[in-house]
Parts: sequence; C-alpha cells; structure tokens
Amino acid sequence: MDQNNPSTSQTKMGVLAIEKRKYPRFSVELPLDYSRVNGKETYGGMVANASEGGLLVYLPERIEIGSLLKIEIFYVGGLELNTIKAVGKVVWADLAARESWGEHRYGLQFESIDEKDFNRLTTLLKEVGK
Repeated sequence: MDQNNPSTSQTKMGVLAIEKRKYPRFSVELPLDYSRVNGKETYGGMVANASEGGLLVYLPERIEIGSLLKIEIFYVGGLELNTIKAVGKVVWADLAARESWGEHRYGLQFESIDEKDFNRLTTLLKEVGK
C-alpha cells in the first residue's frame, strides 16, 4: 500500500472519521406535539437534541421511515411559552432504544420550516449552546 497515494484505504478511513453532520447538534429536553401530515390525531413526544437541520426525538409509537410529521416544539423564552412549528421527515429509526418505556427514537430532518420559526430555532440553539 503506497502511503503517498490518496486512494489508499487508510486515507479513506481518515476521511470517514470526519464529522458528517452539516449542523452542530445541541442537547435539549423539550416537549413536542406531532401529527402525521395527513392525520388528525396529535401525540406528544420529547426532543432530545436539535440542530438547524433536524431533531432527535422520542415518540410513543412506531413510525415508518420517510413519513412526514407536523411538529410543534414548546420552550420557554423569557417569561412566555413559545413554539417552533415545522414539518419533519423521519430519516432513521432506532426501535430498540428505550422500548421498555414504550418509546421509539427517530431522526427527523426538517422538510419545511417558516422563516420566523427557523429564527426562533437558531436563537434557542444559541442560548442552549452557551
């Protein structure tokens, strides 16, 4: 194996170790309401971490990868309760995580988020990141 050749597997392994995330994640514990985009039922869940690109959430039911969810995150800003609304797509699922609690862990990628809600999200993440 030629160490000067950038196509060696050793070099590729180093590249794979680089952080793949586009946005930094911040640990949070925030309540969330969600419903399927075409559904009427609303359920509660918990946001475990957040970034400008998506969320790690714990939800009480199994949801197919690729499903779109209307989400509303609740948080306190100053003395008032604020919300961030968005549509998220389930991009991965971990059905083994905390299943004894009846919870399933999902990665949601933001599909659409209003500029006002995105600004609230970025402000919230800056506060959490301090």
